[in-house]
Amino acid sequence: MIGKKMEKALNGQVNAELYSAYLYLSMAAWFESKNLSGFANWMCVQFQEEQFHAMKFYDYILERGGTVTLTAIEAPQTAWNSPLDAMEATLEHEQKVTGLINDLVYLARNEKDNASEIFLQWFVTEQVEEEDNVNTILGQLEWIKDHPQALFGLNKELGQRTFTPPAAEGD
Repeated sequence: MIGKKMEKALNGQVNAELYSAYLYLSMAAWFESKNLSGFANWMCVQFQEEQFHAMKFYDYILERGGTVTLTAIEAPQTAWNSPLDAMEATLEHEQKVTGLINDLVYLARNEKDNASEIFLQWFVTEQVEEEDNVNTILGQLEWIKDHPQALFGLNKELGQRTFTPPAAEGD
């Protein structure tokens, strides 16, 4: 059985993950409006990943005998000044999510909830990967900002990304 404090915090993370999905879908729409379908594709994959993360939390709450409580999702930003601006906002958002995950780990430790702490380690690792992926794209955008034609090469590369749900642990 999960404690009430942890249940409430994990429900908050379900909302945060769904907000992340909503934000990335908004970014995808913005990139599409700028005829950057590769960037839009990359954001659509992010959207799918965040939905997957939300469902991992959802399933875990239920598995531990808790109650899932869904709340309103805040409206995301809908426009950015440039692809670089959008990716900087993405990194800032991922860093915020990293902080939320870290707070959940600290709460699990304080509550002596070993099962939740172990569960959360997957997300700790995932956030390292998320930030690294965005940092790589940001580095490329920094290099090409004075060469707009290079933006289209990066756009094409980002269009190749696909969503592959992670294999179940232990597989």
